[in-house]
Amino acid sequence: MTRIHPSAIVDSKAVLAEDVEVGPYVVIGPNIRIGAATRIGSHAVIEGNTTIGAHNTIAHFTALGGPPQDMKYRGEPTQLIIGDRNTIREFTTIHVGTAQDEGITRVGDDNWIMAYVHIAHDCKVGNNTIFASNAQIAGHVHVDDWAIMGGMTGVHQFVRVGQHAMLGGASALVQDVPPFVIAAGDKASPHGINTEGLKRRGFSSETISALRQAYKILYKDGLSFEDAKGEIQKLAIVNANNVETAKCLTDFYDFIAASTRGIIR
Repeated sequence: MTRIHPSAIVDSKAVLAEDVEVGPYVVIGPNIRIGAATRIGSHAVIEGNTTIGAHNTIAHFTALGGPPQDMKYRGEPTQLIIGDRNTIREFTTIHVGTAQDEGITRVGDDNWIMAYVHIAHDCKVGNNTIFASNAQIAGHVHVDDWAIMGGMTGVHQFVRVGQHAMLGGASALVQDVPPFVIAAGDKASPHGINTEGLKRRGFSSETISALRQAYKILYKDGLSFEDAKGEIQKLAIVNANNVETAKCLTDFYDFIAASTRGIIR
């Protein structure tokens, strides 16, 4: 059965699975849905139109589903949707979306979100990401699967961080980081392929080598952006017989070709 501490305030319209645990002094609003085996620490506030999946651990003093820090917001019925098996640590804030976007802030599955992280309105966070303490992402930011956000990083609105990318601590990011790339600096710049991370996740040496070649084409060969895109596309074709390698190179090309804010250079 659901275990709700006597000091918690849970609106009668909230829908909690039978085995949800709610700690002392938690406040849960009326338009909340929380899935099985999720645990909520003391003094957390969950409000807005918020859906939280199963097997999440939500630490004390978190604030989920609050109104966006956007002066255009006028109380529209926007949402926050959080998936399964996420760890969300102390003092993290995640806000609902705005009518100027899809109206939904999304956090996927299996993410590790450390203390004092801020995920703003309309952000899209994928699966298996890591947000180190004090990482702060502005509105409309997309963080793709397996990306790592270093502690005390700041990310400008509308920026995208590609899959398996890694952002070093105390970095300031104002443009997109392509997949598989390490970036760092007070104006973040590229520092190679995330080789160790890819090895740990089981990528082949052939794929890692090909991605390093793509990085060299984009950042080291002195080519224009358009010429570099063409060479990376050719590289993907050359590696078409290796499914993993071809997919990674195609993902790399598709990301940089679709960038509207521009990539770090």
